[in-house]
Parts: sequence; C-alpha cells; structure tokens
Amino acid sequence: MKKQWWKISTALLLIYSVMGGLLFDVPRLNIVNETIRALYFHVPMWFGMVAMFLVSTYHAIQYLRTSQPIHDTHSISFATVGLILGLLGIVTGMIWANYTWGSPWHGDPKQNGAAIALLVYFAYFILRGSVANQEQRARLSAVYNIFAFAAMIPLIFIIPRMTSSMHPGSGGNPGFNMYDLDSKMRMVFYPAVIGWIAMGTWIASLLVRTHLLNEKLEELEDEQNS
Repeated sequence: MKKQWWKISTALLLIYSVMGGLLFDVPRLNIVNETIRALYFHVPMWFGMVAMFLVSTYHAIQYLRTSQPIHDTHSISFATVGLILGLLGIVTGMIWANYTWGSPWHGDPKQNGAAIALLVYFAYFILRGSVANQEQRARLSAVYNIFAFAAMIPLIFIIPRMTSSMHPGSGGNPGFNMYDLDSKMRMVFYPAVIGWIAMGTWIASLLVRTHLLNEKLEELEDEQNS
C-alpha cells in the first residue's frame, strides 16, 4: 500500500482538478468568459509534455553514457507519453482558440512552434522504426532525442516571446498571473499541473514494465524453441 500512495494521490489530484475546473467560479473576462476553464486542461497538458520530454532526454543522455538498454526503454516510453500529451494540448488549444480567436488554427507563433516541435518528435519515432539493429537504433534515437528537445525549447518558449503572439506571456503580452489567474484559479491550476505530470509518469512507468515483460516472454520463447 505504501508504494501506491503516489498513484492514489495522482488520481485524487486529477479528479479534483477536473471537477474544480468544471464547477469552480472563474473570472469574467471579455471574449474569454467561460472558455478560460480550458486553462485547467490545456496548459497542464503542455507542462506534462515538457516534463515527459525532459525525462526522455535525460535517459537518452544516460544511454549514450552507459549503453544500458533500460535507459533506451525509459527514453522511448516517456517520449511516447510526451507526444500524446502534446497532441492533447494541441487539440484542447484548438478548441479554446475556436471560441476566443474565431478559428481553431490562427497561425499564432506558439501554435506553429508547438506543431513543428511535435513533428520533430514524430520524426523521432519514424527514425526508430527505420533502423533494424537494436543497439544502433537506440544510439541514433538517443542523439536525435537530445536534438529534438533542444529544438523544442526555442520553438515553444523563446521565439513566441520575441514575436507578436496572442498567447499570454508572449510578444510583450502579460502572463496569466498578471491579469486573470486569480487565487481561486490557482487552487485548481497548480494541482492540475502536478496531476498531469504525475499521470504521465505513471503511464510511462507502465510502458516500461510492459516492455520489460515482453522482453522476458521473448526470452522464454527463444529458450523453449532452442
């Protein structure tokens, strides 16, 4: 039971953030109005994506240092979850943009940067599928993974701040904490960020365990066949 506390906490955080995001009062702003509730889902998903890609990159570096396959397994597992959270972030952002900006895709620099960053990570999975040798695949993808994370940072966090962007905190636009992320919203927003990151970690750990279990089953089959 002691080992399961963080999983129970993750489930409770997500339930709380979802219920709070739908039921708690939000500030009334022109145009945004009730759609600001998307903040509780869209932004935490992006935080989760960045966290997953960061952990994936860490294990990619560790693989290059040690050549231990377990690091490659962790790297691909966290990258998979990061990509899923990124896609969910794109979808929820498009829904929000449709109501506030008038169209799902407005050509905003942060939207474009996020799309390019996800395409870069899609190429990471294509690269892994194109190399047959396991060791070579792990080494090439580890190097590419580091490049992908290094490319994502300016695409999402730097370039939009240097250009005219409709996203808060970009192009001179003030961040949420300066005009609409009040104390009530923080009570839901911060737990949502922690919850989505924890859930991503949980799913990635399940992928790692599944991969290791499949490897053991393959080894048993090879032993039986031999």
